[in-house]
Amino acid sequence: MIVPWVGFPLGDLIKRFKPTSKAKYVEFKTLMDPKQMPGERGSVLDWPYTEGLRMDEAMHPLALMTVGLYGKVLPNQNGAPLRLITPWKYGFKGVKAIVSMRFVERMPVTTWAKSAPSEYGFYDR
Repeated sequence: MIVPWVGFPLGDLIKRFKPTSKAKYVEFKTLMDPKQMPGERGSVLDWPYTEGLRMDEAMHPLALMTVGLYGKVLPNQNGAPLRLITPWKYGFKGVKAIVSMRFVERMPVTTWAKSAPSEYGFYDR
């Protein structure tokens, strides 16, 4: 499916932060607000949602930080205020409602890999 996302390449953002050569991964965390997001009240997943990319994946030109779609501001149900799009990856890698991003040396422990490690590896495509 082709979706006209509004945003910018994640690589451009990374270049502005100028991470050191020690940064091998980018870790993302989502908003933790059970009042606004009732699904976070359950115990199915460990919240806040955490996802990550290798640095080379994060620098790929199709890795996008999006703030809108179809020419409009990104609605809450689509991941407002900020969402990661990686079209070559499975959907769970496209973390929504991002509130923090950090550069790390070690592979982040991601939400789905923690929840079902035999089914959801870090590198899933």
